[in-house]
Amino acid sequence: MSVYTIVIVAASGILLGIAAGYWLPPHGRLPSRSRPRPVRRILLPFTGQAISRRSFEAAVRLAKAENAIIMPAFLARVPMTLPLDTPLPVQCATGMPLLEAVEQRVASQGVPVESRIGRGRSARDALHRLLDAEHFDRIIVSADEDPHAGLSYEDLRWLLERAPGEILILRPAPDDDRRISAVGLTGHF
Repeated sequence: MSVYTIVIVAASGILLGIAAGYWLPPHGRLPSRSRPRPVRRILLPFTGQAISRRSFEAAVRLAKAENAIIMPAFLARVPMTLPLDTPLPVQCATGMPLLEAVEQRVASQGVPVESRIGRGRSARDALHRLLDAEHFDRIIVSADEDPHAGLSYEDLRWLLERAPGEILILRPAPDDDRRISAVGLTGHF
């Protein structure tokens, strides 16, 4: 086979590939802009009846930028005197409407959402069980001045030391009291 034959075969192969609209770069992989982006999962845990609007907005911005799913998670505390799978109607009456409100707001932004409920003896235990059960690429939590409103500083320290993935802890400015709550929720709740 002559050199001219090899060149003609190679050139015709390239032209056929270009005509078909398919071209692989020299290393054989698609360019990064052509590869499908992996779906990431962002955990947005909360314990009370409201969540920091800054944390919510950060989760939405990151989810849009990274093609991610936001996973809001209500962390329910189960008393030591009860089994972990016991129904908790009082906690659900406060946590579930907020979970629904967050779902509605995330969905209205065009971001996929999958809610979770974490159960444990404390908020940290519920979060620990949730992290053991599922994989999250990023966790976004709010550092609240009121330790009863969310995760305590000890819980946040534990999260930084033990949780896998990226962790973003947001503390709103002292005068920023904007929150998302279930007040004014429309829907089946």
